[in-house]
Amino acid sequence: MLAPSTLLMAVVMGWSLPAFCAAWNQPLHEKKHAAKQQVEALEEQWRDAQLRGDVAAMDKLLSDDYIGISITGQVNTKEQQLDRMRLHKVALTKLDIGERQVKLIGSIAIVTSRAEVEGTNEGASVKGTYRYTRVYQRLPSGVWKITSFEATRVPGSRGSTASQNSNREAAPKAAASVPPGPQ
Repeated sequence: MLAPSTLLMAVVMGWSLPAFCAAWNQPLHEKKHAAKQQVEALEEQWRDAQLRGDVAAMDKLLSDDYIGISITGQVNTKEQQLDRMRLHKVALTKLDIGERQVKLIGSIAIVTSRAEVEGTNEGASVKGTYRYTRVYQRLPSGVWKITSFEATRVPGSRGSTASQNSNREAAPKAAASVPPGPQ
């Protein structure tokens, strides 16, 4: 048989525990929502920096250990990417982003999106639809930085040699000749 004080404690805990849990989880939900909003705002800053060729803004967005991978597999560090922008090796005139999703895992945010892109890269015309994955890391200071990026051309997107060729065997050869995607 339970002591009256133990029984009273169990009744009180049983009734108040759900309310306590709801109050405890609400700030976590609000924190996740706020973090997603921060990352979405940074995504807009990234887009604007890309379109303006704003090296200073991009420098603030990229982590020191940043690695970006283009559609051809070209790997760029932060300094290499900033140099590409400084030297106008990549110049975008259109970057319309849609289907953006932000997934939070602790201090990491994974952003996937679809983008209609036009511009030049290494002197070659770039026009088509791409899927992007960008990974942000929240530093101990609370600042989010882009630590990883990868772009992939959507098969059959406009401007793609592979989409203009009905021969499926030609698609891998055409994809290999596509210039690196914007970063």
